[in-house]
Amino acid sequence: MKIHIFDVDLTVIKKTSAELFVKMALKKKIIKFSQVCSLPVDWVKYKLSLIDLDFIENTVKKLAGIKKKDMEEIAQQCFEKSIKYNIYSGASVIIKDAQKKGEKVIFATSSFDFIIKPLEDYFGIDGSLASKMEYNNGITTGNLEGYSLFGGKKKTAAVEWMEKNSINPEDVSFYSDSYTDIPLLEYCGKPFAVNPDRRLLNRAKKSGWKILRFSEVLKP
Repeated sequence: MKIHIFDVDLTVIKKTSAELFVKMALKKKIIKFSQVCSLPVDWVKYKLSLIDLDFIENTVKKLAGIKKKDMEEIAQQCFEKSIKYNIYSGASVIIKDAQKKGEKVIFATSSFDFIIKPLEDYFGIDGSLASKMEYNNGITTGNLEGYSLFGGKKKTAAVEWMEKNSINPEDVSFYSDSYTDIPLLEYCGKPFAVNPDRRLLNRAKKSGWKILRFSEVLKP
């Protein structure tokens, strides 16, 4: 069976899901600015290839004490009001065509599972790989369940998933916009650079990877 794995942020959707979620959570006063004030700096570091690979773990430490139910409700509202209107039509076509052929499609993202769950439901996707918060009695502990799926750690999670499901990496198409996903793109048999950043674009050209350009989003 052919497998399609999609990064989410800037690959399936035009913006970053965590950014959209945080903006709404701040508006709804579920989180405080002091808890996420480092994120703009982290974004700049990411663009400059200076990002701390553990920045997600470090951010989550500040998010202890939030109700899981509140996080999920905000995530659903975020999808309905923002994410749904930022889905690339090009990505949607590939996903739906693959599903019509009976091919497996999942997401592999450093974003959180509760944020992308509504997007999974929209496409009828099950079993995606995403970062997960740890909860105690329905309240965030300030820790992750396992590790974040950022950079090489996303490859680790994807390889474990492929091995568990007896999937040959040569049968896997992986789609991403980011240089941080180069390890997984190298591992999969069919790498696709989607709206690639500068470092990924250079690598894709050198390696002969297919480059896709998405710009239009789905109309409501």
